[in-house]
Amino acid sequence: MRKSFNGLCGLVRSRFQRNPLSGEVFIFINKRRDRIKLLRWEEGGFILYYKLLEQGTIELPAWDKKSATYPLSWTVLVMMVGGISIKNIQKRKRFSFTKSD
Repeated sequence: MRKSFNGLCGLVRSRFQRNPLSGEVFIFINKRRDRIKLLRWEEGGFILYYKLLEQGTIELPAWDKKSATYPLSWTVLVMMVGGISIKNIQKRKRFSFTKSD
């Protein structure tokens, strides 16, 4: 957890094969799961959010083997950082503009 903007951008490019300028949020959690860093590019520069838990651990989301990532919605990410358990979340059906064949 010693890396800052440039080090984390290097990890995103080399290990994840992703573009850190894409606007995605990249999440870094230490082994003890008591510290989390979020890296995101916004217009004009990077934002680095860092949180150290005084007590407890950060709950990890479900791993997606196909994409080799932890895909999260913004809502789930906010709950995870806030300490809300995400294991038993049930998303209610909502309207969407998806095409039906």
